[in-house]
Amino acid sequence: MRVVFVLFDSLNRLAMGCYGGAAVPTPNFDRFATRSLTFDNHYVGSLPCMPARRDLHTGRLSFMHRSWGPLEPFDNSMPELLKNAGVYTHLVTDHFHYFEDGGATYHSRYSTWDFVRGQEYDTWKALVKPPLEQFRRDYSGKHYNGPGQANRLQHQINRQFIKKEKDFPAVQCFERAFDFLDNNREADNWMLHLECFDPHEPFYTPTRFRDKLKTNYDGPIIDWPKYAPVSESPDEIAEIRANYAALVSMCDEYFGKLLDYFDAHNLWDDTCLILTTDHGYLLSEHDWWAKNVMPYYEEISHIPLIVHHPDLGARKGTRTSALTQTPDLMPTILSLFGQHIPPEVRGTSVLELADREDEERAVIFGMFGGAIGATDGQYTCFLYPPDLDDESLSEYTLMPTHLHSFFALDELKTAELHPPLSFTKGLPVLRISALNDARRPPGGDRTHFKSFRTALYDNIADPGQLNPLDAPEVESRLTKAILEILIQHTATPEFFNWMGLSPS
Repeated sequence: MRVVFVLFDSLNRLAMGCYGGAAVPTPNFDRFATRSLTFDNHYVGSLPCMPARRDLHTGRLSFMHRSWGPLEPFDNSMPELLKNAGVYTHLVTDHFHYFEDGGATYHSRYSTWDFVRGQEYDTWKALVKPPLEQFRRDYSGKHYNGPGQANRLQHQINRQFIKKEKDFPAVQCFERAFDFLDNNREADNWMLHLECFDPHEPFYTPTRFRDKLKTNYDGPIIDWPKYAPVSESPDEIAEIRANYAALVSMCDEYFGKLLDYFDAHNLWDDTCLILTTDHGYLLSEHDWWAKNVMPYYEEISHIPLIVHHPDLGARKGTRTSALTQTPDLMPTILSLFGQHIPPEVRGTSVLELADREDEERAVIFGMFGGAIGATDGQYTCFLYPPDLDDESLSEYTLMPTHLHSFFALDELKTAELHPPLSFTKGLPVLRISALNDARRPPGGDRTHFKSFRTALYDNIADPGQLNPLDAPEVESRLTKAILEILIQHTATPEFFNWMGLSPS
């Protein structure tokens, strides 16, 4: 068996033609769906970026124990399990968070890895005296050039060195993936994980993709919305959405080159190809941009998953309503290689679930310190804790780092050794108070974060989730599912108390 696993970042399902998107043509995503099994009810697990990847590696949810952080010493890692079983695993990525403090143990689980520099605020190019006056002219002050925006300044610097199409990190990722395939397509027993940071913000593409999309906007670059309520004008909103659509178009075209490679070398007969994302993105829907702060609306939590397997047979080109989520991908890939599923795993192979698509199931998803989302495929409930400012929540870790920093000294001063949890393989862990000023998502001003309340939606009757539903029986059923899944994942008593839940 050979597997090519393609992960885009922030790929909104509704931007893809095969999921009903119409903003920009996506002929290659659509072409892939015609020969694969398309999952119509695939959801996220832990949020945002690195928590999603921990779920992907371990096959279990992590948001009730840990915020953004590395893989832990006790974690199962799907690529490492494969590597130890004799399956060659290779990562090609431009996702620079893997190389910051809060993600530094993921890439080294693979047999080999290849990192492309330059995305977003990757600390790549050095300009001691950047052209600030030029930046103020070229970039909108609504998204750039403000005080305390070192990350956005670093992106502006990086962008000075990304001019030709061949310079773009995503383009280089695909070229390096083709290099791996050229060298290894005659071999067996390998997995290629191709992960592109695009179409994550900032929405920067070669001009040939952007020129196809016309707007009325005539101003400086505006392509990196802040994680906040919409404050832009209608023309600015249209420009931002067009920039995102152009980036999706580029992702689609280069994914099409991978499909062409499969065609040219007849890889369809003996290679599995999986396409998905880590989470979606709000593009002014609900009057919000991005993710993290608001409820995990459908645009964020309901994500694409398309799977080609040589043995799909009559299911080729069909769709499934099976309810699946990110942690299910870990046992899926292990099973493709005939590997044992560790007892700590709580996910189930998506191919197995597709064979039982009429089976009733619920999944939950969330972010450490935030609401819990739960869905059964029709209804979604966002359950909020009674008090988001309550500091009784704790992080359980042996790797106390945030996104790009160690835990602060005030956090570490609260650390105490806690007995092993069911998934820590007999290892005690540090229990560290989750202080509100810690450097973890959502971070910053929590005012908007605290403005939301528990709500229920009917995703079929109200796919935009605009009208909260008053259905106590449904809400009770989903709350019961949340309790059951939290118990399966060994959520701590303090977490239940923090959420206002009782496990008994």
